[in-house]
Amino acid sequence: MFDLNLIRNQTEQVRRGLASRQAEDPLDRILELDAQRRSLLSEVEGLRARRNAVSKEIARMPQALAREEKIAEMKSVGDRIGLAETRVRETEEELNRLLASLPNLPDPRTPFGKDEGDNVVLRYGGEPLQVPFPVKAHWDLGPQLGILDFEQGARMTGSRFYVLHGAGARLQRALIAWMLDLHIQQGYHEVYPPFLVRSHALFSAGQLPKFADNLYHDAEEDLWLVPTAEVPLTNLHADEILEADALPLWYVAYTPCFRREKMAAGRDVRGIKRGHQFDKVEMYKFCTPQASEDELERMLADAEQTCRLLGLAYRIKVLCTGDLGFSAQRTYDVEVWAPGCGEWLEVSSVSNCGDFQARRANVRYRPARGAHPEFVHTLNGSGLGLPRTLIAVLENGQTPEGTVRIPPVLRPWMGGIEEIGPTKEPIRPPT
Repeated sequence: MFDLNLIRNQTEQVRRGLASRQAEDPLDRILELDAQRRSLLSEVEGLRARRNAVSKEIARMPQALAREEKIAEMKSVGDRIGLAETRVRETEEELNRLLASLPNLPDPRTPFGKDEGDNVVLRYGGEPLQVPFPVKAHWDLGPQLGILDFEQGARMTGSRFYVLHGAGARLQRALIAWMLDLHIQQGYHEVYPPFLVRSHALFSAGQLPKFADNLYHDAEEDLWLVPTAEVPLTNLHADEILEADALPLWYVAYTPCFRREKMAAGRDVRGIKRGHQFDKVEMYKFCTPQASEDELERMLADAEQTCRLLGLAYRIKVLCTGDLGFSAQRTYDVEVWAPGCGEWLEVSSVSNCGDFQARRANVRYRPARGAHPEFVHTLNGSGLGLPRTLIAVLENGQTPEGTVRIPPVLRPWMGGIEEIGPTKEPIRPPT
């Protein structure tokens, strides 16, 4: 939950932060409800104290008539307590609903901007593919190679679904396995989490209530398909108090991801760039507040290394205040160049969420033995997301002969396959 003390004590700072995010400002109503709640709680406490005192007085009364009069009076007090407690619950429900609707406040270093058009390119890495032949987009290349079938996916499930075949399916699997192994080498601890979670887990990660319409939900069991591994990873230590010497904790997990993407027709959604189901390898960290900025830069470096080892040209963008995710206070986007699509594709958002998710999940740490627990900071980043990484590998690996060369780092996970040719079977290296 958003820190109510921050709203009470630094109202204008919070107001400015919300305004920079182009977010609604319910602070006046929140403060009104907070004052109303505290007044009602004071009233309930006073009535209860009076009832307790009179109850003791009744026990000492010798005359039955006097006792009956006091008992009748206390019945009225009990009714007033019940009414006040109902008002407290109603007030708290509205207050908590409004607090839950507030996004995280931007870090002071986050550049101001209204939308994605104001994001700032920080740097480039690698060189975009330059070849003396026309490159194809993956929506043409994949079907021609026999590794991508849109019609089969649409027949089974509907639009925005597809089937990967043969070397295409193996390449997807290889990317997942290789990225997991790479991040383990970088120091992350692998987790295989549930792909279904309950409502409270999504609330903790900042997905509920705001994004309920974008999630898949089984109402009977109150189980939700995860939109990202960030959700179960956020909840690994929910309601725990960690020791300072246990931090930082670095985790990595693969999950399929399920989202009701609200997509419009046009260039942005052609092919497999956006879909309701996709795979992702996720990096996640719990750390002390003092270490979170350094941990953010290290996580970004880990995502960049993934791009470099795959031989992909990439760029790093700093998101502006108006384009930040709901839970983030500072975010870098990693985009790779896809020459067939002719655009930069986002494959990772590396974010510092501060204590925003930790408050919702109640994850704390003890700075020193016997010290009062404080909230940890959480960070997350894709390492990398599919299928966009798959798209970039296919489109950047094209040869004049119409094949796709596999990046050398992936070949051990491809059984030694070096190229995917325009047949149902991959091209194998000479024996």
